[in-house]
Amino acid sequence: MRKFVFIIIIITLFCTIVAEGRGRFFKKIVAQRLARHATDNKGPEPDYSDQFFWAASPFKVDTSDSIPDFLKSETRDNRTDVFFIHPTSFFGEAEKVAWNADLRDTVVNNETDSRSILYQTTVFNGSCRVFAPRYRQANMKSFYVLGTKSANEAFDLAYSDVRKAFLYFLRNYNHNRPIIIASHSQGSLHAIRLLQEFFDGKALQKQLVCAYVIGYQIKKDAFRKLPLGDHANQTHCFVGWRSYGKGEIPKGAAAERGNSVCVNPLTWTTDEGYASPELHKGIMNGFRTITPHTVGAEIEPTAKILWVDTELLQDEKKVKIKNLHIYDYNLFWMNIRENIKLRIDAYFNPNNN
Repeated sequence: MRKFVFIIIIITLFCTIVAEGRGRFFKKIVAQRLARHATDNKGPEPDYSDQFFWAASPFKVDTSDSIPDFLKSETRDNRTDVFFIHPTSFFGEAEKVAWNADLRDTVVNNETDSRSILYQTTVFNGSCRVFAPRYRQANMKSFYVLGTKSANEAFDLAYSDVRKAFLYFLRNYNHNRPIIIASHSQGSLHAIRLLQEFFDGKALQKQLVCAYVIGYQIKKDAFRKLPLGDHANQTHCFVGWRSYGKGEIPKGAAAERGNSVCVNPLTWTTDEGYASPELHKGIMNGFRTITPHTVGAEIEPTAKILWVDTELLQDEKKVKIKNLHIYDYNLFWMNIRENIKLRIDAYFNPNNN
């Protein structure tokens, strides 16, 4: 019997090794195919003293200045700066496009400005000056072949621009004011790296109100000293989530085997219990209206992703959308906006926490 069990174990291990080997082999083949036809137009290196290289800045008119009509009478202040790293807006035919965006590409820039800058950075403009650099972002195909040489080089180049922009921001604009780091998707990949280099256990962590690192896996050991926020007015911390329809666990998240952290933006805690729509302050609809009490959410306990329960997001066949990645901010737009104010107040009045 023991011999039989041993044989089964050996076979299982062999099959696992073969499967993983095939996965790496096919990823390498895909990377080679994508690289074979790609042009190498990385474009000009950004000069962040030139406002052209900022998608959002308080020193130019841009879509981050937009205020929806229902907030026109809102009392706003700008005691805090937000440094926002936008998500991927460089797509195109994978085999033909470059690995990194050219910052002169008006199609890419317009995609950035009309989507992430308009719908995501504006959530901060009630309480912050908004800074969002343009950077030579990695093309979407880089995510298809994560871990390969081509993808690593593309992400490294993108991060080098983000890093350069952040250093320019610190030296020329921030002047020791409180800082919020915010991001989405590819932007969060770079935000994690930025937080590790400049904030985690460093003096600058004291200036951090909060980091909203949304739409990307945050590993449990991502940071040594920077804590995960587990209450609504906590400061010097980070929060994050990835949104999926209730019941959906994508293969990628399952493969992480729970090595992720998640905060529920309806409660701003790590409590895995269901948070009812009563706590929902409003989903952003077309930058015109806010619809409150329409989203419930809970943290899925094994994959640590955010399960979202709403009737609002359906495809053309009236089927609920399972992957809610692009709605990570919009789903909880007013909850985020109110939380930003709460954390900034707590930063300036720590004794009231």
